[in-house]
Amino acid sequence: MMDVTTQSTDLATVASQVRRDILRMVHAVASGHPGGSLGCTDLLVTLFFDEMHLKTDADGQVVFDMGGIDEDMFFLSNGHISPLLYSVLARRGYFPVSELATFRKLNSRLQGHPATAEHLPGIRIASGSLGQGLSVAAGAAFGKKIRKDPNRVYVLMGDGEQQEGQVWEAAMFAPHNKLDNLIAIIDFNGQQIDGPTTKVLDNLDLGAKYQAFGWHVLHMDGNDFDDLKRGLTEARQANGHGKPVCIIMKTEMGQGVDFMMHTHKWHGAAPNDEQLANALSQLPETLGDY
Repeated sequence: MMDVTTQSTDLATVASQVRRDILRMVHAVASGHPGGSLGCTDLLVTLFFDEMHLKTDADGQVVFDMGGIDEDMFFLSNGHISPLLYSVLARRGYFPVSELATFRKLNSRLQGHPATAEHLPGIRIASGSLGQGLSVAAGAAFGKKIRKDPNRVYVLMGDGEQQEGQVWEAAMFAPHNKLDNLIAIIDFNGQQIDGPTTKVLDNLDLGAKYQAFGWHVLHMDGNDFDDLKRGLTEARQANGHGKPVCIIMKTEMGQGVDFMMHTHKWHGAAPNDEQLANALSQLPETLGDY
């Protein structure tokens, strides 16, 4: 039942525990979204435990500042993968790991979709109404430019979310204003709640679209820590050259649990007791279950 506050911690060790947290949280209340959460686990672990510059106190404990001044900021646009964000925040020390047991319960700060009204450390916007996160992140990046704050803004979106019109308004705004401190990451798993994105509403070549809008486009494997490090390093190095960065991140929905992979069926379904036991048997308990 421990949190982890040092960036030297092995990322795979943290990721295995985070995936256990996700499954147990969703199972406990028979609701939630495990598929995308499992797929994006390696990214968020890498961001919060290795990549982002976070505010800490003299003891190395994370200190949350809602304004995000003089630190990197992260926005979760596809808010339905909240179990992942909650687990990573707790394991990084934003709030007690034991609070994960309250997920989606009455009066919990850990709502099904993140909510700022709950004043949960680490949550900067209420999200889950898809299509809004890029706009907020662009605004935050614009604010940092005005303040001459050299830090970055990261936002994670889904590939199905790219079907929302507001995304493309923000996609025009960011290059026009030379927001070269903004890194937008698209979880490209090819699945959404109603099926494959190619069948629901095909995104076609997302990289070509963002490039045409004036973004610097990169690609990376979101389930490979070495490639995550490479991609995020390239994104960081591309900052400061007049263009925002868009990373098309290939992931597998349900990554880490064999029967949850290669299907959209676990986008928003909770495992039963037998399925949970099967899933947990595939993921070592590395930091202690809550």
